[in-house]
Formats: sequence, C-alpha cells, structure tokens
Amino acid sequence: MLMTDMEACAGVLNAADWVVAGGRCFEQGQRLLTEETNAAIDGLFAGGATEVLVVDGHGAGGINPELLDERALLLRGFGNPAYPLGLDASFAALAFVGQHAKAGTPRSHLTHTQWWNFIDLAVNGISIGEYGQTALCAMELGIPTILACGEAAFADEAAALTPGVVTVTVKWGLMEDGLDDLDGEAYSRAKLSAIHVSPQRARQLIRDGAMQAMLRLKEAPQSFTYPNLRPPYVRTARFRHDGDTPQSTACDDHPSSFIALMNSPYTKAI
Repeated sequence: MLMTDMEACAGVLNAADWVVAGGRCFEQGQRLLTEETNAAIDGLFAGGATEVLVVDGHGAGGINPELLDERALLLRGFGNPAYPLGLDASFAALAFVGQHAKAGTPRSHLTHTQWWNFIDLAVNGISIGEYGQTALCAMELGIPTILACGEAAFADEAAALTPGVVTVTVKWGLMEDGLDDLDGEAYSRAKLSAIHVSPQRARQLIRDGAMQAMLRLKEAPQSFTYPNLRPPYVRTARFRHDGDTPQSTACDDHPSSFIALMNSPYTKAI
C-alpha cells in the first residue's frame, strides 16, 4: 500500500496556491505528486512487488488518475470508520510519498497534522503526525512500514518512529517552529521557506529508495521495527486557538486497539 500526500513533494511551494483545490497551481501540484508516486511504483515493482495500491491521502485529492502508472490500483475515499485507511492484513508492506512532518517540527515545510489547527498529537506520550497515525495502524496489523519519502524533517521523524524504514528526502524546510501562539490560518503561512531538489531528481531518488526498500523487505524483513507501544492507548491532542476560542486539549483512550482509538472522536477535556 502506497500512501500519498502532496505537501512534501519537490516543487510544491505553499498551501494556498498548490495544495488547496482551486489554487492557481493545484493541478501542477497534482501532477508533481502523481509523478513522484509513479517513481515509487516503478521502484517497488523493480524490487519485487507484484501489486501496488495507491491511496490518495490528500484532502483535496492529490492523484491525477490519467497520469498514474497503469500497473497500480487507486483508492480514493476511506469508508467508515476511516482508519486504517484501506490497509488490512493482506498487505505485505506500507510505503509513503509526499509526506510532511508533524505539527510543531522545527526546520520543516508546510508543517501540520491533519489540519493547521493542531499543536500536537501524542499517543502514550509519543508525539506523532499523519505518518505515525497510519504507520502505527500497520503495526497493529503486523505490517512493516518500509518507505518514507518527503521533506528532511519528516525523514528524521519516520526514522525515529519506525527504525529501519528507508527514507528519501526531496526538500529541506528552513523555518524553526515554536509557533503555538498562532491560530491555524497564520500557522499555514508560517512555514513556507524550503530548498527543493528538482522534480526530475526527486523522482530518481524516490525510485531508487523504493527499490531498496522492497529488496530490504525480501532480504531482511526483521530490520523494519516499531516503537514499544502497548495498550491501553491514551491519545492527547492539543489544538490552536481560533478567534476568541482559546487553545484546548482532548484526551481519549482505548483499552486494546490503536486503530479503534484513531477512529474515536476528540473529546475536549480542557
């Protein structure tokens, strides 16, 4: 399963123009993501994959189906409940393309978790972003996470959360964080400085990384690991202020299932 997002593709410069439907560069952003996805697909097949399901994980829709590698299948829409986003125990591995770092990450680009209103999301004290939400679902299902492509800060995040994962960096964010006082709209505009590799070079790097990940999966599957995260699971979410509404915290738990917790609504506790 290949999970995709748009913000961390090489050449995607900001949110308002590139990743929001109706933005003046939105279709170009979709093309950049789809081509990075195709590079990953090609590398996965070159490394021995026999089937790849691409999941369009970008809220506004990030994949252009007409440009997608014909060998892949495409999933858009997660059903109810949403998590684990189409993943089940039949999959051999989970991979990511275009993934950005979690909210609050220093020197990252277009930083957020789910939306710009999060300050932080943690489970059992481990801070996670969108990558962690899906990768830890895979952990519960016994599926390794093998590939993490995106910005440099995200690559570090993925390597720390899921040791052994092959990471590919296609851009470097330049802005520090420490911006908890901003509301969501201001935060969406606060992390726009980055150095990008060319899209063509990014695709080459992603293809090579995807092939390496598949070969490692075949030769040393035990090298892909997860944190020592055990039930009961407690999720703590901190949200930014919105106008006159102050910052808030939601704390929820589940006795046995990380996936069930991800599908639980946020209960405002503070």
